Amino acid sequence: MTFQANDTVLIVSCEDDPRAAGKTGRIIDEVPPGHLTNNRWTVGSISLLIGPVLCRTSELRKV
Repeated sequence: MTFQANDTVLIVSCEDDPRAAGKTGRIIDEVPPGHLTNNRWTVGSISLLIGPVLCRTSELRKV
């Protein structure tokens, strides 16, 4: 599955920050992730206490 910038996603799990699991956020990336992020999507707008996180495609579900 691929995502686009501003897609709302449910974070099923997140190796980068386990506190983000179960929360929703928005995809920040304008283009599909590459080797610089180890093929992980940048998800932001999660909560005031959790900054942007990097998540693999398998850790996200489109809402």
